[in-house]
Amino acid sequence: MSPDFAVNICRKAVQTALMCAAPMLLAGMLIGLIVSIFQAATQINEQTLTFIPKIVVVFLTLLLFGPWIIRVMLTFTIGIFDAVAGV
Repeated sequence: MSPDFAVNICRKAVQTALMCAAPMLLAGMLIGLIVSIFQAATQINEQTLTFIPKIVVVFLTLLLFGPWIIRVMLTFTIGIFDAVAGV
């Protein structure tokens, strides 16, 4: 196994991890922004107000994007097995 091959596998692994995490991270960031704007507009400074909407939205996003995430991870895993078997 050459160093280039190992670096390529690591690059693809990081890229796949970021692709799989991106929908939940973006949804959590968007809801956090909306809740913080709401808190600034109404001057409600409740700390627990930010957690519940984020948890619900991240869970719903995971349910929505779950099949896609599984397909991406499965494609990556099969590609790794094929690449290692071909070496």
